Amino acid sequence: MPEPEPPEPYLSGGGRAPQDGAIASTGAGGAMDLATSEGVTLETTPGGPEGTGPSGKPRSLWSDAWRDLRRNPVFIVSGLIIVFLVIISLWPSLIASGNPLSCDLAKAQEGSQPGHPFGFDGQGCDVYTRTVYGARASVTVGVCATVGVALLGSVLGGLAGFFGGGWDAVLSRITDVFFAIPVVLGGLVLLSVVTSSTVWPVIGFMVLLGWPQLSRIARGSVITAKQNDYVQAARALGASNSRMMLRHILPNAIAPVIVVATIALGTYISLEATLSYLGVGLKPPTVSWGIDISAASQYIRNAPHMLLWPAGALAVTVLAFIMLGDAVRDALDPKLR
Repeated sequence: MPEPEPPEPYLSGGGRAPQDGAIASTGAGGAMDLATSEGVTLETTPGGPEGTGPSGKPRSLWSDAWRDLRRNPVFIVSGLIIVFLVIISLWPSLIASGNPLSCDLAKAQEGSQPGHPFGFDGQGCDVYTRTVYGARASVTVGVCATVGVALLGSVLGGLAGFFGGGWDAVLSRITDVFFAIPVVLGGLVLLSVVTSSTVWPVIGFMVLLGWPQLSRIARGSVITAKQNDYVQAARALGASNSRMMLRHILPNAIAPVIVVATIALGTYISLEATLSYLGVGLKPPTVSWGIDISAASQYIRNAPHMLLWPAGALAVTVLAFIMLGDAVRDALDPKLR
């Protein structure tokens, strides 16, 4: 009676073991071939090696910066604070149901009460409601002034750095003149003759005196970028000036402008509060942290809560934008990696 054939062995992973003939045919190079195939598989897996994207292609500066920002707790905290400020600036009634202009002199300078956690100011207005509604004016001034300064400074500085010559010399002398004007003194002189209570005169003043700084930075970035080999190659191939500026120079020169503009946004919010405190910035009935701080300064001994809450909101807002600018700078500066 013939003996039954032994069952075919199985590997620990569940696969069928190779036959002797297969092992013999591979020879001494079989292990090397297996290792090579595994190495190729590892290199082509999604994600790729360090510094590459999902398809194995090198990441750009912006994707690499966004990857670093998502891992930066400073960026996350400051970003959440800024998102909250933007939301209450657009819809302050979400967290404050009162009217910031509704006052009761019988409650002037009183402290915290149920429904009025921050107390009342010298006119009997709810400090909590005015603090919430004051974010709208401060954030609006800061964002609009930063956008205006960035656009005007980038355009003028970028053109001066790209074309050079007489245009560059004239712009450099103009910026020197604006740098010699003290910002607060200029605001006292220019805004003292303005009677409008809207935010636009203050925004226009900040754009007028703030663009030279961004212009200098944009000019230097464009001069550095246009000396790179890819720009020279595009020029040799007959690319127009507009194409070189938009396709080759602008994407590589805009990062320093974004960093400085982000940090300057908090500075413009602080400048608006300073000018409003001095009486030449925003004017009543506009609700502003600077106006409330100015009105509360004379009651600081008897009712310090009138000053602490709007001043604290201003400090947190300015700090959040400065922290955001620092995080963006660290992510976009290759020298800090």
